[in-house]
Amino acid sequence: MEKASKKLEVAAIKNGTVIDHIPSEKLFKVISILGLEHINNQVTFGYNLESKRLGKKAIIKVADKYFTQAEVNKIAVAAPSAKINIIKDYEVSEKMVLQLPEELIGIVKCRNPKCITNNEPMASKFRIIEKSKSLLQCYYCERFAKLEELEVL
Repeated sequence: MEKASKKLEVAAIKNGTVIDHIPSEKLFKVISILGLEHINNQVTFGYNLESKRLGKKAIIKVADKYFTQAEVNKIAVAAPSAKINIIKDYEVSEKMVLQLPEELIGIVKCRNPKCITNNEPMASKFRIIEKSKSLLQCYYCERFAKLEELEVL
């Protein structure tokens, strides 16, 4: 019987960040909200890779870049099932399971055209009302919205 070999489907990086378990349909949204198309670091991604948990998944590897908490929060909004691995000298030094913070500040846009955040130069601010239903409320105009209905800034 032939021994099954484990292979990397996307090349390893020496130092940087790996965003794994992204639902395939969310890959380009995550790339866009992080502005990865505008950075000079090496960016590698895999699309429609096999996943036991998701069926199909995507992965992004960014060499020599570690994301800020604000960027991690944006990833959590776009792809809450994603996992982040910090890579140092080809080894995983830290693993993060994403979760929505209690407040989203400057991350999503309010859908109310009369909201002050859409008419004045100020950051939007939402409270998470119910994480399981992805229900949010604007701090300023108090309008409720589902997370998937909002535009990530």
